[in-house]
Amino acid sequence: MNIVYVHGLDSDSNSAKGLLLEGYCEKHYPQMTVHRPDLNQPPKVVFDKLVNLVTELSSNAKVVLVGSSLGGYFSTLVSNETGCAALLINPSTQPHLTLQRFEDDVSKDTLKSDRHNEETLYTTTGGWAITKADLQWFANHQLLSVAHPSQMAVMLKQGDELLDANLSAAFYRQQGATVTIQQGGDHRFSDFAEQLPEVFELVQSLS
Repeated sequence: MNIVYVHGLDSDSNSAKGLLLEGYCEKHYPQMTVHRPDLNQPPKVVFDKLVNLVTELSSNAKVVLVGSSLGGYFSTLVSNETGCAALLINPSTQPHLTLQRFEDDVSKDTLKSDRHNEETLYTTTGGWAITKADLQWFANHQLLSVAHPSQMAVMLKQGDELLDANLSAAFYRQQGATVTIQQGGDHRFSDFAEQLPEVFELVQSLS
């Protein structure tokens, strides 16, 4: 089996959760391979890159995406496109709205300085320079449905300080996916290491 870890916004291929997944696999599931692509690129490039990777890997073995935050959004789109399984961790469901904060911040700054011609709204720690065109791509590719709900599971923390866990739970439950909400916690899923046995139970149930 192939596991593709799809990292979130301010992250990269060496994210803590991706490395934890890889280490746990090496120790307990050596027959599985974890892939950790760097996705600090415009959303269309990320989507195409993931679809191509899933298509390539699925020719030899089952593929399960594990997507965190914005990676959960992309994992849903890619699952809809390819039919692959996906486990989502505190997924973003409305990036066209939540990432609007970057454009709002730039608009406020223009009151203080002349930045009207500046295209970059925000640069992630991994180097992706987000533009208005990227926000428009998200607006044009909103999550409206889940094509393969039996192939999708969602883990949420009620204490997520960045995204509305109840909103995510309502969307995925309405679509028929398996949803688990845990009390407390945070957006980063800081206790992910302790959750790994459950994570791999879910991964195997989807495979």
